[in-house]
Parts: sequence; structure tokens; C-alpha cells
Amino acid sequence: MFTIEHDFDATVVTLVDEAAVHRQEDITIHAFEDCVTVEQLDTRTDRVQTVTLSMSQLRDLAAALDLPEGAYRLQIGGD
Repeated sequence: MFTIEHDFDATVVTLVDEAAVHRQEDITIHAFEDCVTVEQLDTRTDRVQTVTLSMSQLRDLAAALDLPEGAYRLQIGGD
């Protein structure tokens, strides 16, 4: 299950791990104009852990999901 909300400066997606045997904490993704953050509560420390991805890193991640093992460099703009 997931939810989508549109805030003033970001789109917020929350992923709920409802079907897992060992349920993980919800993941919240904030999509801003210049970066994307991924947040999840760490129950061991009771603190939210945040990872920030640049738009370039996000494009690379999206491309990597459809590629076989290896090292790649994306070329933007057809160069």
C-alpha cells in the first residue's frame, strides 16, 4: 500500500510494508525540485534515518533497476 500527497514544495509518497512477514517501518519519500529524500524510522535508535539523492542519482537508480550487473554511465541529451 502507498499514499501520495502534494505539499507546497514537494510530493510525498509513503510506502507501507503491509504484506511482509517481518514488517518494516514505513518509508517516506519527499520529491523536491532539486533532490529526493527517503526517510525511515530506525526502531533500534528511535530516530528517523534520511538519505538524500540528487536528481542525477535518482535517474541512475531508475535506469539501474532495468539493467544487468555491471558498471554504467548514463549519457543525457543523446551525446
